[in-house]
Amino acid sequence: MTIGVGVAQQQQALNALSDMTTDVSPITLEEYQQRVTKAQRLMRKHEIDAVYLNAGTNLEYFTGLSWYPSERLVGAILYPEGAPVLIAPAFEQGSLTQAMVLPLESVWWDEHESPTDVMLEQLRQRFGCELRLAVDESTAFSFVAKIQNAHPDVTLVDAAGITAACRMHKSAAELALIQTAMDMTLAVHRATASILHEGISASEVRAFIHAAHQKVGATGSYFCIVLFGEATAYPHGVNYEQHLQKNDWVLIDTGCKLHGYHSDITRTYPFGTASDAQKEFWNYERRLQQAAFDAAQIGRTCAAVDDAVRTELAQLQLKDNYQLPGVPHRTGHGIGMDLHEWPYLVGGDQTMLAAGMCFSNEPMVINPEQFGVRLEDHFYMTNEGPVWFTEPSSSIDNPFNL
Repeated sequence: MTIGVGVAQQQQALNALSDMTTDVSPITLEEYQQRVTKAQRLMRKHEIDAVYLNAGTNLEYFTGLSWYPSERLVGAILYPEGAPVLIAPAFEQGSLTQAMVLPLESVWWDEHESPTDVMLEQLRQRFGCELRLAVDESTAFSFVAKIQNAHPDVTLVDAAGITAACRMHKSAAELALIQTAMDMTLAVHRATASILHEGISASEVRAFIHAAHQKVGATGSYFCIVLFGEATAYPHGVNYEQHLQKNDWVLIDTGCKLHGYHSDITRTYPFGTASDAQKEFWNYERRLQQAAFDAAQIGRTCAAVDDAVRTELAQLQLKDNYQLPGVPHRTGHGIGMDLHEWPYLVGGDQTMLAAGMCFSNEPMVINPEQFGVRLEDHFYMTNEGPVWFTEPSSSIDNPFNL
């Protein structure tokens, strides 16, 4: 049996876990202020008059205000100077004021009013008729279309040049939160492997993972994929129940959130004895993962990391161009306050690797209609090169380095 697999009862495994968040601090008010200052510096550089931040991740990143996007416009305007201005429904004033972290000026609109008109009136009072407005890339098209149709003199541009430029470079505080979240999920992975037994259902495993994430200090799993046997050949799973059988192949991909920051780790291993093909493909996957890590160096592009994986694929005599058997998708994604965010380790992405960038490393290799292998760990960039958040599996027989 694989080391660490099937050695404990569920309650025993849960009892062995403890809260890992007691010494963790959220992002400070000072850091939110620094983020706004950086965005304002970029606005002046790119001659942007204002940035609209929609409810969601960007609003929370720059102001600390966590609010859900809906059909009612809630957002903030960043100006090149001064405090951000919140634009929001008047009836939500109490809740929004209570939820504020960074002090914001506020403009409230009533239900019969057009929030886009209210927002544009604020901008015109400051800039006149002609202005360049950068719009949060997550903003619903319906809001953007209203601005375009009613205010054709307003030049709209994508705000990602500012939002992404800030968010893709993580601070020391952000890296610390991601590190703790990753440590939490790795502990959950180890506990989960220990409770596997013949006949257990995938849904029962998911429930355990949720409870285990709560035990280590999260609110639960942010997401969870549990696959057995042939289902592991489908990267994001199947829609039917599965039950673990002797010598099944196991793929578990899960993560949690800690003070707004994500973890995301995948492990693949045998429940019992692996076939020769499974051993071969597991080693292929580990080689591909290492090739990506080794290629991630300051001064290279994100695309160069994915290119290194494709070069290694050729050496392994696997298929390229996303064909199978081979790697059907990109090498990795950025991670932070969104589970998937910029930049991406994918062909064509010419973003230069720089200190503070964080990436998944998961060039999943699939043997079609048989099984798949995904080993997913994340790394962050330093001026000296990449550093793992979690150490990759050392071998198919010891996936948790026990």
